[in-house]
Amino acid sequence: MEEESRQHCWEELIPDALGLIFRKLSIEDILTKIPRVCKSWGRAAAGPYCWQEIDIEEWSHRRQPEHLDRMLKMLIQRSAGSLRKLCVPGVPNDPLFAFIADHAGSLQTLKLPRSEISNSIVEQVAAKLCTITFLDVSYCKKIGAPALEAIGKHCKCLIGLQRSMHPLEVADKLCQDDEAHAIATTMPKLKHLEMPYLRLTTDAVLEIISSCRELEFMDLRGCFDVKLDEKFLKEKFSGLKVLGPLVEDCYERNDWEDYDSDTSSYLAWDFIADEAYDYYDESSDAAWDDEQRLEELELRFYEGYGQAVEVDWPLSP
Repeated sequence: MEEESRQHCWEELIPDALGLIFRKLSIEDILTKIPRVCKSWGRAAAGPYCWQEIDIEEWSHRRQPEHLDRMLKMLIQRSAGSLRKLCVPGVPNDPLFAFIADHAGSLQTLKLPRSEISNSIVEQVAAKLCTITFLDVSYCKKIGAPALEAIGKHCKCLIGLQRSMHPLEVADKLCQDDEAHAIATTMPKLKHLEMPYLRLTTDAVLEIISSCRELEFMDLRGCFDVKLDEKFLKEKFSGLKVLGPLVEDCYERNDWEDYDSDTSSYLAWDFIADEAYDYYDESSDAAWDDEQRLEELELRFYEGYGQAVEVDWPLSP
């Protein structure tokens, strides 16, 4: 009797409490294991409480663009307008970015490194990102000053910006002072700014420092044309910490260095999504079966494949 009572309590936990617990699990567990435990857990996994913060960076490794597109749309729809944080590298196209913007009413943190988005789409939808306080557009090669200017004009609460680039990606650029100018003129509330390896001049950096008076940290590693006077900074901007432009270790330890080309076994996910239900269907209660297949998602594991895996250049520090 006591055991039954304890199980009943677990089943009757309120959805927001279950959501807080389930966030500690991987996406694969939430989508494929949690719904098979019981009906209340299935409803929680399908509802917005689990998806107020979405981070699919780990899941997206070696994922095909169409799989990323379908997974991201499904999870964002499940958030039902409550999405506060989104981390998704490699957004493959402008329409998917526009979809993200359409559901960004509560979004505060947006991380889109290595995404294939354009200046034009950012200019079109930037007004929908007005609640953003932290933005990561590192290694986004197709955007520049126009996109940053649009973001600055509409995201008035922005206090953190990451705009890191790989040195090979900017090798053909003579100067990127226009990006610095866009930041200086439209983002006065910035406190944290990262711009490693951008082709900047000293004057451009000084314009940012002079305009963004609340700036506390600035990463300029690899910006070798920038020459800042340390004494001047201490006297005029004592609250600002500047990292760089000298780089002590060009390739610090990261996931790329952990890659082992001799590995004959790795874990990969093949994502197949049919049309997803936004919420758990109450009418299916009577037909609940722990052995039934998920109607909206199938994740299959493959181990032992030894084919070569493409590896990108290492990320800059």
